[in-house]
Amino acid sequence: MQNQLKDHNHTVQMQHSNSMKLKEKKVRDLMVNKKRLVEIPYTASLAQTMNTLVANKVVAVPVAAPPGQWIGAGGSMIVESDKQTGAVRKHYIGMVTMLDIVAHIAGDDHLSNSDYVIEDLDQRMSVPVSSIIGHSFEGLSLWTLNPNTSLLDCMEVLSKGVHRAMVPTDRQIEDTNISAGVELVESSSSYQMLTQMDVLRFLKDHRNELQSTLHSRTVQDLGAITERIFAITDRTKLIDAIKCLRAAMLNALPIVRASDVCEDDHKQHINGRCRKLVGTISATDLRGCYINTLKSWLGASALAFTEQIATSPLYTASDTQNDIGNSTRELVTCYAGSTLSEVIDKAVAKHVHRVWVVDQEGLLIGVVSLSDVIRVIRQSMILDSDA
Repeated sequence: MQNQLKDHNHTVQMQHSNSMKLKEKKVRDLMVNKKRLVEIPYTASLAQTMNTLVANKVVAVPVAAPPGQWIGAGGSMIVESDKQTGAVRKHYIGMVTMLDIVAHIAGDDHLSNSDYVIEDLDQRMSVPVSSIIGHSFEGLSLWTLNPNTSLLDCMEVLSKGVHRAMVPTDRQIEDTNISAGVELVESSSSYQMLTQMDVLRFLKDHRNELQSTLHSRTVQDLGAITERIFAITDRTKLIDAIKCLRAAMLNALPIVRASDVCEDDHKQHINGRCRKLVGTISATDLRGCYINTLKSWLGASALAFTEQIATSPLYTASDTQNDIGNSTRELVTCYAGSTLSEVIDKAVAKHVHRVWVVDQEGLLIGVVSLSDVIRVIRQSMILDSDA
C-alpha cells in the first residue's frame, strides 16, 4: 500500500512538472517551421483574393496598403518596416476571411432572385478587397501576438473568438512591457500567422506534458460542448445556405434531414438539436469552385453542392493541410462521452475547426469548436499549476 502511494505521488509530481514545462512555452515556440506571411494588396479584387486563398491553402489573409492612407481595423497600427532604417513600407489594414467573402456574396435580399444572380455575382466579386474588411466579427480588428507572449496568454486570446493573429519575426518595438494577449500596435520587418489549428497541433504534439486526466476525461465532463446549434436542412438551396452563414456569422453550419412532421423553413437557419446530421457546409467550401461554377450551383441544394465540391481539384488540392475547413465529405463527429484526446485527433487529422456531437442514432446534440478545446485545456493547465 505504501509503495502504491509513493508511485501515485511520483506520478502526480511528474504530471505537475510536465505541465509546468508546457506553460513555460512562448508563442515563438509555436512558430518553428512556419512560412512567411501570405498577404494581398488592398487593390486586389475578391476574385483575386479567392485565388490567393486557394493557391496558398489558407482561409484568411491580411490586407496590405501604403502607409499613411488608411486607418487599420479596430484602430490597429500594424506595419512592416525596413529592418535597417525602420522606415515603414506597408500598413496592414485588416484581415479578410472566407466568411467576409461569403457575407459579401450574400449581400441584399435580391440576390435570391435568380434573374439577378449571374450578373450580380460577377459585379460583387470584382470589388476591391479593402471594401469588405469587417463584414465578419473577426474582421473588425487586426491582432498581433508578441513572440514572447506565454502559451497560456496566447490560448486565452484564441479561446475568445480570435481565430488567428500575426506574429512579428523581427520586432522594431522594444519589449519594455509585454502585454498579456493581443496587441494593436506593431512594427516588424516581416510577420508570420499563428492560428487556432497551429496551437492545437502543438498541444497534440506535447500531449505527454499535459495531465493524463485531460485526455481520459470526456468533452461533456470538461464542459467543451456548445449545445445551441444553428442548422440548415437538406432541402436548403446554396444561395439560402450562404445567407444563413452570413446571418448567423458562422464559418460552418450542419445540414440536417428535413422534418416529415413539421414544416421547416428551408430559407432560414433552424434549431439543429435532435435532428439527423447529414452534412456540413462551410465558408471554405466556396473556394472549391470557380465563379462560373458557383453561379450554376446557387439555385441547387447546398447538400448536393458540398458533395459535388468534394471532388473538385481546387477543393481537394487546397484542403490537404494547414488552416482549412472540411477536407472530405465524411462527417467528423464525436459523442458526448468521447475523450478530449479523441476529439483533438479527429480535428487535426481531418483539418476541421469543429466536431459535431451526435448521439448513438446520429442525432445532433452539440458541437465542440477549436475555441472550446483550447479553453478547456487552458483551464486544466491552470488548475494543475494550482494543485
